[in-house]
Amino acid sequence: MKGLESAIAAKADEVAVFSAASEAFTQKNINCSIAESLERFAPIMESAAQAGIKVRGYVSTVMGCPYQGDVDPQHVAKVAKAMYEMGCYEISLGDTIGVGTPLKAKRMLEAVSKEVPMNKLAAHFHDTYGQAIGNLYAVLEEGIAVIDASVAGLGGCPYAKGASGNVATEDVLYLLNGLGIKTGVDLQKLINTGHWITQQLNRTSGSKVALAMGGCDE
Repeated sequence: MKGLESAIAAKADEVAVFSAASEAFTQKNINCSIAESLERFAPIMESAAQAGIKVRGYVSTVMGCPYQGDVDPQHVAKVAKAMYEMGCYEISLGDTIGVGTPLKAKRMLEAVSKEVPMNKLAAHFHDTYGQAIGNLYAVLEEGIAVIDASVAGLGGCPYAKGASGNVATEDVLYLLNGLGIKTGVDLQKLINTGHWITQQLNRTSGSKVALAMGGCDE
């Protein structure tokens, strides 16, 4: 609630709430059960609605958990449904540690889409095992149209040992361009931006497309 109050004071037009499909991860991440996390969201949803702020819901560990291993797609569907019914305008399905594979992704989405409309779902796949692009193609085929991505693949998770960043935006855009899906995003400008920020952070880009195509200073 303190975070929401700060967001309202800063005139934010959108906030997010996070839960997970894994009890073990929820305890490690926010020190409560899944049910307790959902209870905490109720007053936030109410206050956000009164302030005219949209709320996006995130479900972590949708294809695997660093503490409990495999995650049942039905558990993902149950949490996603609860967040959607609370009033989240969109539910982002997160493969937090990047252990998913295309078949797992399809089975997970099949379960969730029975409870939440497909056009209210988004994919948030980390690339720890190099499977994110394959997983995204699998769910695109099923009807997902919103993808979370990170320039140069930056990011990670402090509560998920070994988790790399979210899938690189450059790699996602290259895939979409190859599928003839128009995004309005300039790939070369995106690559240049990725090279710039990784230089500032003194780290290597996590984007295979950026490394292959190279960048230039503007």
